[in-house]
Amino acid sequence: MQIIAKHTDERVLPLEDKAIIKRNAARAIALDGDEILLMYTARYDDYSLPGGGMDEGETPEQAMIRELEEETGAQQIRDIRPFGCFEEYRPWYRDGADVMHMLSYCFYCRVDRDLGTPTFEHYEINNGMRPVWVSIDHAIAHNKAVMANSEKAGQSLVRETMLLEMIAQQRENTQQATA
Repeated sequence: MQIIAKHTDERVLPLEDKAIIKRNAARAIALDGDEILLMYTARYDDYSLPGGGMDEGETPEQAMIRELEEETGAQQIRDIRPFGCFEEYRPWYRDGADVMHMLSYCFYCRVDRDLGTPTFEHYEINNGMRPVWVSIDHAIAHNKAVMANSEKAGQSLVRETMLLEMIAQQRENTQQATA
């Protein structure tokens, strides 16, 4: 899958002298008109794409489907197609590493608007995560305000906001091309 964007948190530079851990993740982009299915996290007051780390032996597509089902209760996941891969380097505070090098494989898909019951992990419950259908423009504006005004912004917020902006731009380009 093609790398569509890269982000390096300035706190990890220079990378040459750092212990780096690699993580692969998969993320879902489920659109319905002007709305997108996102995870709202109360702890950080932000929106993010449903998704997470790939398990051993999983393909990115399999991981996206599993994460989407677990986090949102999404049903009838279909019409899956690649969006692109987001590459990032950010601080890591566990497992004897200084930096996490993450590749997030992102896929468009369609799901039924009515969601089933999510199966959250303990930390997701503690963080107050919940799936929501929300205007993509609202989510972008909200996340930008959180980044500008909050000390509690999560590390993934830059990635999530950049991805949402790219999705919105691609949606706009598609709408203009078909008009």
